Amino acid sequence: MTAAVCTELRAGALAALRLSEPAAKVAAVRALAAADLSIDPARVIEAPPDLPGRPARPLLVPAKEVPQRAVGTPQGHAGLLHALTHIEFNAISLALDACWRFAGMPAAYYRDWLRVAAEEAEHFSLLVDHLATHGCSYGDLPAHDGLWQMAERTRDDVLARMALVPRTLEARGLDASPQVRSKLVGIGDHAGARIIDVILRDEIGHVAVGNHWFHQLCAERDSDPVLLYGQLSLQYGAPRLRGPFNLRARRLAGFLPEELLMLPAEGDNASPGPAAASSPV
Repeated sequence: MTAAVCTELRAGALAALRLSEPAAKVAAVRALAAADLSIDPARVIEAPPDLPGRPARPLLVPAKEVPQRAVGTPQGHAGLLHALTHIEFNAISLALDACWRFAGMPAAYYRDWLRVAAEEAEHFSLLVDHLATHGCSYGDLPAHDGLWQMAERTRDDVLARMALVPRTLEARGLDASPQVRSKLVGIGDHAGARIIDVILRDEIGHVAVGNHWFHQLCAERDSDPVLLYGQLSLQYGAPRLRGPFNLRARRLAGFLPEELLMLPAEGDNASPGPAAASSPV
């Protein structure tokens, strides 16, 4: 089955997630987003063993083995762009997985995550095209798999997924964007900086989607969102807090005032807690 012939949204999202070739995955997501598909929230779908679909390259290695080069060099510039491209490719898969995996959610939940997947596909395409202008293709350099590992850990609980992927791992992008943009402007890559502006604008909305559904699920389970977030962070091994934090973006994305007040001062280390973040690049 391909995503193009699916008539139900969740099944289509799963079919797109299983595609390994990046261009095919992007095309499938665009087709799903443009279609008027039915939604079957009650259907329990068994997870296939081949998730997520990935190309043979890039080679996935531990994060500490990804080469680090000065961004002012051609190799370092391409490396930064490649790392961003890999993050956005993973973000497509994360949104598709949230869309198909969890039964029993309102129809709006599945539409939200399909919209997020479509926007992540656009980010990926922008970066692929920009990367090509620097003589590099997606897959040419090694990358790490940290983002998908948290998806695996939270595969059995939609509340944990909302807490620890969009409002934790993806919120790291909100914090990292100003520094990444500054680096690109500093080496004269204004086109790359404009792509970062687009990504930041959309990622505020993506984190807001996670916040919305996290708080709704907390209310349904009669749980305090701040306390529960801290418990889930410890239970699932969320990243430790590390600044600097993009407080304006976090406010726009719907983090509670008390969560922002609990963020550590820049340079401090703290146990995982509300809105945990560290730079993804």
